[in-house]
Amino acid sequence: MSGVSVLGVRHHGPGSARAVRDELRRLRPDVILVEGPPEADGLVGLAPELEPPVALLAHVPGSPSSAAFWPFAGFSPEWQAILYGTAHGVPVRFCDLPAAHSLAAGERARPSEARLDPIGALAAAGGYDDPERWWEDVVEHRGDTPFDVIAEAMAAVREGHEPDEREARREAYMRRTLRAAIRQGHERIAVVCGAWHVPALTGTPPPVRSDDALLRGLPRVRAALTWVPWTYERLAWWSGYGAGIGAPGWYHHLFTVADRPVERWLAGAAALLRDEGLAVSSAHVIEAVRLAHGLATLRGRPLAGLGEVTDAVRAVLCEGDDVRVELIHGRMVVGDRLGRVTDGTPMVPLQRDLREHQRRLRLRPEALDRELTLDLRKPLDLERSRLLHRLRLLGVAWGTPGESRGTGTFRETWTLRWRPEYDLALIEAAALGVTVAGAAARRAGDLAAAAPVTLADLTSLVERCLLAELPEALPEVLAALSAKAAVDTDVVHLMAALPAMVRAHRYGDVRGTSERGLAVIVRSMLDRICVGLPVAVTGLDDDGATALLTRVDAVHAAVALLDDPPAACGEGLPAGPGARERWIETLRGLSDRPGLHGLIEGRLTRILFDAGESGDAAGRMSRAMSPGHPPARAAAWVEGFLAGGGLLLVHDARLLALVDGWLTGLPADRFTEVLPLLRRTFGGFSAPERRAVGERVRAAGRTGRRAEGDDVDERRAAAAVGTVLAILGRGGGHADG
Repeated sequence: MSGVSVLGVRHHGPGSARAVRDELRRLRPDVILVEGPPEADGLVGLAPELEPPVALLAHVPGSPSSAAFWPFAGFSPEWQAILYGTAHGVPVRFCDLPAAHSLAAGERARPSEARLDPIGALAAAGGYDDPERWWEDVVEHRGDTPFDVIAEAMAAVREGHEPDEREARREAYMRRTLRAAIRQGHERIAVVCGAWHVPALTGTPPPVRSDDALLRGLPRVRAALTWVPWTYERLAWWSGYGAGIGAPGWYHHLFTVADRPVERWLAGAAALLRDEGLAVSSAHVIEAVRLAHGLATLRGRPLAGLGEVTDAVRAVLCEGDDVRVELIHGRMVVGDRLGRVTDGTPMVPLQRDLREHQRRLRLRPEALDRELTLDLRKPLDLERSRLLHRLRLLGVAWGTPGESRGTGTFRETWTLRWRPEYDLALIEAAALGVTVAGAAARRAGDLAAAAPVTLADLTSLVERCLLAELPEALPEVLAALSAKAAVDTDVVHLMAALPAMVRAHRYGDVRGTSERGLAVIVRSMLDRICVGLPVAVTGLDDDGATALLTRVDAVHAAVALLDDPPAACGEGLPAGPGARERWIETLRGLSDRPGLHGLIEGRLTRILFDAGESGDAAGRMSRAMSPGHPPARAAAWVEGFLAGGGLLLVHDARLLALVDGWLTGLPADRFTEVLPLLRRTFGGFSAPERRAVGERVRAAGRTGRRAEGDDVDERRAAAAVGTVLAILGRGGGHADG
């Protein structure tokens, strides 16, 4: 086909991108066809306003599982073709199979080149065992891309390898689009596509009726397309993108830096290490440059590539430290660049509402993990917290909550990281509402009404609604919770649900979003736990006792919050008078029951001992470890009593004296018998905890010996005392001096 130039490229190849840009300037085409979904033709005009990496997102409205992405970086040949066309007034059209067909067929991502790896085949023919290194040497390190040579090579690779049905349909549609451009009178047509497809678009094409037969009757759906931000992380192979590359940050550097790329790259790596507080001098950079070029010469490469640069970084700048190498790999080789789309890009109202919140709350999306600490007493931080919690309800985990470093409930710590798929999640949630708050409230109501839903799920949902400040959703969620709690007879379910309810009310008070209905539900749940717990602890095996022990500890911590009000509200949760007393009385009654599992009895004794409600803890321990009990039960009792780590033994002199007294009082044969059991318990402590406990015991032993005068023989010590006094210059040499 005269007047048609087919430019075979590698997706996201900087050398191909430069060559396409230069070739288009030479050809001056009157239309450009680019591999991609034709439904996006109307979005091409937005490209100059976008900041790559970006992606075309195709989705089926109302069908959240049907979506596909076509990513573009600044160094993608297709992107450079689009920019050339928009800058010179040349029409740009996409020529791949429509997204309406690919989504109907269930394709979830941009199609990869082919089942056969053409780059790998050419690399093997050229004597290379690494396809990436072959492409760098033959294409990326050249001043231009030999399109005719690549086309000839691909034709040779395709001989004997017929494309599968999906590839055949894609190429048939490309030919259909090319024929349409010719019929419309275009005389200089440039086609930019993957190199694999070049032989299918050049030479003698198949008859039109053959292509029509391939495309006839394809299933289709209604597809909507838009631009969304993308990241270099998602361009990497290990992100699962079929036509990805392993080093987008390196390729960005090669495309944007024309002069001395190796030297500038190594200087940037040194600057990154210095920013991390590591000592890297100019001499390191000079030596690394020499090593990179020397390695390229030894390996017979025209220029130093990523392999040589990485080896130089590891040997010189990082001094063999793989942790530093990984830092450079993540921040530079892959990169943390996040693209940007403009307000003129088609968006659902939910996306626009989020963008407005991001601007107003000064929360800029970033592709790199960023820690954010919020003080909930400040209006700005409180609004930020509510936004992040609302987004999590919508499945947009932009922020991941962490443990607050402060001791109060006023602070939250978040780790922020924006991912491209969050735009898809927002589009999926668009039917729930036009604002983030409205959509999150509707999602909370849907979750409350979902079946099946557990009591723990509902209590967690109440807590999330309070954290997100969704008062319009709370009545529906609380009604579902009350109904579920009224019919749930499993005390373990009630115990699993209570802590979240207490936290919800407590932190709701801190945020100024308290809900009075919670207090009534909490009181009812606690009463039912106290009544049902005696039955729940009966007849437990080891696994059941371990699971119930976790619930007992959680309820005990929650009950402590009932009488420990946050400073913001000045009063405890109004769960009724005597909540703590009722709980402690229940535990006291249980601890006296015969037949308890040793783990449960030991833990109950410990809780009562810590609360000052057990005056005979020593007696209980002695009975639990008596010869009448099997060693396994004794071990379980000690494990329950000492659960939670060894720090309490270090800081609680009473508890340490109790355990030490029992151990030192054991006969030698009994101590030998229980020693393996004690190792099992103390083995759960960290090494610093074990060391600290040992030092406290040793110090207590020295103090005890000094208090016993009979341990010192004054007559035998007199000579040593005299010598010491003489050394000190006090003379006399007498012990009474």
